[in-house]
Amino acid sequence: MNSRKLLSETRRTFPATKVHCQQPSRILIVDVTSPSWTNTCSVLSEALENTLCLACSLTGPCRVPLLSLYVVQNQQECLLPFTQVKENFARIQACISELRSLPREGCFPQGGNGVVQAVQDGLQQFKQYSRHAAAGGSANSSVEITILTSQSGKEMVKQLEKKLKDVDLVCLRRIQAIEVLKRDFLEPEDVEQCMPAEEPSSNDIAILGMDIDVQTIEDNVISLEMLFKTWLHDYGTEREHLQLLLPSGGFSHATAPKTTLMCLKCDLQERLLDPALLSGTADGTMRAADFNSPCQMAAWPATVLYKLRVVKALKSEGVCESVLYGLPFIIKPTSCWQLDWDELETNQHSFHALCHSLLKRKWMLLAKREPQNTSPNWNIVVHSYYIIVPSDSATLLLKAVAIRELLLPSTFPALLAEHPERVHGLIESALNSLEVEVAYNPLHLKSNLYKYLKSMLYKPLHRQQAQPRDQRPERHQPKQHQSRVKATVAPLLMAPSPVQVFRPAGVRRDSCERSLLPKE
Repeated sequence: MNSRKLLSETRRTFPATKVHCQQPSRILIVDVTSPSWTNTCSVLSEALENTLCLACSLTGPCRVPLLSLYVVQNQQECLLPFTQVKENFARIQACISELRSLPREGCFPQGGNGVVQAVQDGLQQFKQYSRHAAAGGSANSSVEITILTSQSGKEMVKQLEKKLKDVDLVCLRRIQAIEVLKRDFLEPEDVEQCMPAEEPSSNDIAILGMDIDVQTIEDNVISLEMLFKTWLHDYGTEREHLQLLLPSGGFSHATAPKTTLMCLKCDLQERLLDPALLSGTADGTMRAADFNSPCQMAAWPATVLYKLRVVKALKSEGVCESVLYGLPFIIKPTSCWQLDWDELETNQHSFHALCHSLLKRKWMLLAKREPQNTSPNWNIVVHSYYIIVPSDSATLLLKAVAIRELLLPSTFPALLAEHPERVHGLIESALNSLEVEVAYNPLHLKSNLYKYLKSMLYKPLHRQQAQPRDQRPERHQPKQHQSRVKATVAPLLMAPSPVQVFRPAGVRRDSCERSLLPKE
């Protein structure tokens, strides 16, 4: 079977028009017939609750618009019909509590077609929901299905291929078949080796005109949490997010026309969640920054096509980390479905060649952001500049760099050549008492962020206030429930960072989270 052809045909099944929400709806199918369900139940529930409390707290368009949850016992059961995630955390939390209360291992026999039946039922429910939503003026055109099971991923694919061959799969973007394995002794620093890949891997299987992603992960909170956090990424593939403009290499530096440019089409991906997006009202009516600002870029939501023109190359050792600011973004070759395969392949090869050349030369790139609006009404254009950093992976790092107007004067006094031995001894003693780690791992730090967000999101219905007797409803009249008060979330310092590692040039693999740029 020609997987390349099938994938190409699948890309073209998505509509070319702008839809209301490009994020896919989610169907989570949990196979509770696993022999290790006792352990998996608790870690799965915690990981799912943690991720969904983030999804409910982030301002802006909801990153997980709709969620449905199935469990497979003797037969499939829908614990949560399609529900809008935003402002429904209490209902989602009740569903997760029900998941926790399911009987433990040994209560249900393994095998059967319960998972496949849940897939079929979920697709049918999504089509019905979509028709109802379209009639109401909203639209969500695609769905992704995640299956958590202890069965072999390959066997699961065979079952799906056999049972779904006559089912309409136009709305189905992808199926993830996740084989959850039990590992009794797993250190946090080993988690990276078993993390779910963010990009399609060699285990991706194309059948039935759509993708089935087969993965294997450990049954611990961190691994499952990172799996669910992939839902928070931008899944819009209508167009590229960023155009990286390089001077054409067909001319010498002196004779090259300024209008001759080579364009690399790229996508932007968040490296971590912006803590500022956890501030404001829970319904997303406030934002911490104006994305129309000339000094602000955003990977979410990807509503703007950015253009960065490379103006200079910089020696890696010549960039001071103190002049970099803002959140980092990861640049990848685009996966825009509107490009044909030849253009996608050429663009990807060009991107990889750029990464290799920058690593070999030990260079970074200085790029200027092109203005979004070229209308004559814009008399003054404010330019922002960015540093593009290579790594030993097929990605680039993008960070904003200071310009003259933003830079404040600073003095850096030289270190004293001599200092009292008594003071030196005290400092050395203090440093010697510290625990030393080879690399910084964000998974080792907890900030109680999840607990705080859950406490703010879960607001039970308020008791009715006492009313005067003449205003009380008659006994036969139903009581009216007061609406839930919208929760507000205070600004937080730092959201937990994903464990996927961006390694700059010259940094060893064992130092996964070292400083991304050399200091002055």
